[in-house]
Amino acid sequence: MREACGVVGVVAPGRAVAHACYDGLYALQHRGQESAGMAASDGRQITVVKDNGLVSHVFSEPTLQALGGSLVIGHTRYSTSGSANWTAAQPAFRPAGPAGFALAHNGNLTNTSDLAASAGLEAHDVLSDSDLLAELLARALDEGATVPQALYDVLSRAQGAFSLVVLEADVVHAVRDPYGFRPLCLGRLGPPEAPTGWVVASETPALDVMGAAFVREVEPGELVTLSAAGVVSTRLLEPAAGPQRLCIFEFVYFARPDAYLLGHQVHSARRRMGSLLAGSEPVAADLVIGVPDSGVPAAEGYAQASGIPFGQGLVKNRYIGRTFITPDQEQRAAGVRRKLNALRDTIAGQRLVVVDDSVVRGTTTRALVRMLRDAGAREVHLRISSPPFAWPCYYGIDTPTREELLATRFDRAGMRDFVGADSLAFLTLEDLRAAVGVAEGCCDACLTGRYPAPVPVTVGADRGRW
Repeated sequence: MREACGVVGVVAPGRAVAHACYDGLYALQHRGQESAGMAASDGRQITVVKDNGLVSHVFSEPTLQALGGSLVIGHTRYSTSGSANWTAAQPAFRPAGPAGFALAHNGNLTNTSDLAASAGLEAHDVLSDSDLLAELLARALDEGATVPQALYDVLSRAQGAFSLVVLEADVVHAVRDPYGFRPLCLGRLGPPEAPTGWVVASETPALDVMGAAFVREVEPGELVTLSAAGVVSTRLLEPAAGPQRLCIFEFVYFARPDAYLLGHQVHSARRRMGSLLAGSEPVAADLVIGVPDSGVPAAEGYAQASGIPFGQGLVKNRYIGRTFITPDQEQRAAGVRRKLNALRDTIAGQRLVVVDDSVVRGTTTRALVRMLRDAGAREVHLRISSPPFAWPCYYGIDTPTREELLATRFDRAGMRDFVGADSLAFLTLEDLRAAVGVAEGCCDACLTGRYPAPVPVTVGADRGRW
């Protein structure tokens, strides 16, 4: 799986907002390592800096100094649709309106072809669904609409997932899709009685590092407008019926362990996943280890509940980020070796319980099992802190086609044999919901095939084109 993107927006008169945004993006680097960018406004004009690479590579102190003004938005990107080159990096800018605007997007639209066709655009005319949104907003502004009016005009016709931040000359807008697929939260700079600024970000750790206090999550369908005068909330879009549908894999894998989502800390939820997994899928073993990073809290929970000692059996290369799965099996195995290495003295001769967050294609898992056996593990029992991943995601996570997913190709015994483990077991959906603590408040379409928002039959082709 490739992660969702990360977005940040800051309004803070008198503060070096580009530096604050840098800190926020740095905290969200795990959500996208393909490109990074910022757009800042001094009240008259908007300046955009973006490039391929990590946040620390794209921005230097002179670059941040040049991004003056008291308003800024930022973005870290993984491409779930469209091009992966520099031109598709965000924020996207258009010179429409009094000073132009910039837009950063986390999510994925499922009706890009229809939206583009409605504007007379062909596939080659648009770099990504985010670029398409910027183009449609610009056209509405050219016809005399305000940015909130343009957002309503465009987003009321959009399907899929979107958490957006939009920068005008003197305000920052943030809006979330009616289902709440992707996270977005609001923070306050300064004391409650006299705020000095306002922040929006994909995850709460970005607020923490910027020195902002968490206020609340942006509601599905809500538009919040940040300015020097404060925060204004508007119901831009009617929320979807029922509870919001935050992606359940934010808890399993994507979000930082110190993040709070729907009122629950991710680290605690992951420990509960491991604890429940130990209760439902016990095994006789000598040591429990976790696959860094998101598998470690679940392994701690498994060890505590089972009474089997917890140990560090794998070392992660911290200079390699979350990497996408390469197309060649040999390259995938090499990628595992570059990223992880086994502690031989710890695992040699041991019966291992190895806790990981998910199995997608199964090829990296197979390479991991082989590495552990080569290091002398006597038995390898895989325990996965989520149900089998059996359906593609169309709402902001780049996943393989259904035919490539291991859970659709084999039954449980076949999956176990494919990865080479002595046993393989998964957390049930009911236990995953219990661990998260939100029984009906998450999207689990990748596990169940029940998509809460429309998914056209041509979406697979669209995702390859846009």
